[in-house]
Amino acid sequence: MNRRVKPPSREAQDTLRALRRAAKRALELGIKTGTPVYVLRNNKIVDLTKDQPTARKSRSKRASERTSSK
Repeated sequence: MNRRVKPPSREAQDTLRALRRAAKRALELGIKTGTPVYVLRNNKIVDLTKDQPTARKSRSKRASERTSSK
């Protein structure tokens, strides 16, 4: 039986695109700050940042000047 599926509306497509962008940014921020990002995968809660290398936190120029002047 061949059923025709109505394609999602333009609004639904835009919403999905925005959700994907937000998820990508959340993962990037989680990796950068070392904050866990949890998702439900195969009925299990999984931390996406666990397997990702954490970015080193760079020190501000002002903080490095304070430590070097002591």
